[in-house]
Amino acid sequence: MNALIKSQSHGIAERASPSRPVAEPHFDFSGVSLTLGAKTIVEDIDFQIGKGEFVCIIGASGCGKTTALRLAAGLYQPSGGAVTFAGAPMLSPRQDIAIIFQDYGKALLPWRTAAGNVSLALEAAKVPKAQRGALIKDYLTKVGLPDHATKYPTEMSGGMQQRLQIARCLAQDPRALLMDEPFGALDAMTRQSLQDEVLSLAAATGATVLFVTHDLEEAIYLGDRVIGLLPHPGRIGIELKIDLPRPRDQLTTREDPEFLRLRRTLFDFIKASES
Repeated sequence: MNALIKSQSHGIAERASPSRPVAEPHFDFSGVSLTLGAKTIVEDIDFQIGKGEFVCIIGASGCGKTTALRLAAGLYQPSGGAVTFAGAPMLSPRQDIAIIFQDYGKALLPWRTAAGNVSLALEAAKVPKAQRGALIKDYLTKVGLPDHATKYPTEMSGGMQQRLQIARCLAQDPRALLMDEPFGALDAMTRQSLQDEVLSLAAATGATVLFVTHDLEEAIYLGDRVIGLLPHPGRIGIELKIDLPRPRDQLTTREDPEFLRLRRTLFDFIKASES
């Protein structure tokens, strides 16, 4: 873990130096700041995400978590510094970077079936129509929806709709997944099931994942690293390497003493940042 110092203004541990360079970076935030109007949203953000790495961002409401994700997606351009992906500036959204939103109801097209929603990504990639059927079946099977191809989103539960959004994103054949609190609106059992599915899919595809969440346990359970942001403006306050065995297990991983130690560290960080 990076050296930490005490912040006199917040009384919490802050990272003393930028994250160490990773061996094969996909995302690289270098001195990134964003000002909208007269308000600075994030300031001097420095971190890298390695190829195939799973990094979670946590922090109090309004600290800039979603802003950081949108910068990674090319939806925002930094006011200062630079964001790159595989060495190229993120100037606009890319086909090989998929975004999974919390509001799955608005992300899906209600007039298209499950198969039709997955097909949308294949159509955008100009996959020949004759090849789409087999691919759609494969992606729906990967997310546990093999028998729901003809259903419309309104006929599906929240968990099924989120699985469908994930399937559509996988159909982009992405090199990276950006996930903005994707399970926040789901019940606990569905959330845990989807956590395990996302871990399996990330491992199987080798995709790099940037995952935003309010849930500290979720961040620890999923991540290779957890980055915590301080608010007003958003800036990195803590960074933890998660040395928990993989594959993760919903019971044994959460009972691991190291998991409990990490949870307490992040809880103390959030509590201090909100005071």
